[in-house]
Amino acid sequence: MIAVRPWIRRYLRRMAENLDATDWAILDELQRDGRIPFTELARRVRLGASATTERVRRLETLGVITGYRAEVDLGRAGYPVLAVVRLKYPGSRHEPLHRLLGERPEILECLRTTGEECYVLKVAAASMVHLEQVMDELARFGSVTTSVVYRQTLPYRGPGGAPSGML
Repeated sequence: MIAVRPWIRRYLRRMAENLDATDWAILDELQRDGRIPFTELARRVRLGASATTERVRRLETLGVITGYRAEVDLGRAGYPVLAVVRLKYPGSRHEPLHRLLGERPEILECLRTTGEECYVLKVAAASMVHLEQVMDELARFGSVTTSVVYRQTLPYRGPGGAPSGML
């Protein structure tokens, strides 16, 4: 188990206490359909339209809602190959890697992690040759391990309720 600093625990507890069941219902609906009209959202969460709008704005102001995005079918967009890449980064200067991450649209996500690998990346490619080219670029920064994804069995989803167990 990872040790959680006391101030982080207090912050998370306050955030969770500030979100009530209606806030979580709003978040659940918006994660399912970010384009839902406020009138329909209000109906689903059993609030008035203005109260719903007010709550959504508050969630945005608090930084709980950080944006609205379209879900893209990678295969239909020309990126049928999806890979999870683990990168061991031996150096302490991470800026060159961060620059590459900003320059390569194929790198969809990058997580800084503990353990042997410093980074875990999600990479989309047009072909295996294209994936190899991206891997060659990443290999300049350290040892790369690549796993090609056969199928995404659980698409990304946000949390569906208040955190439990950690607080």
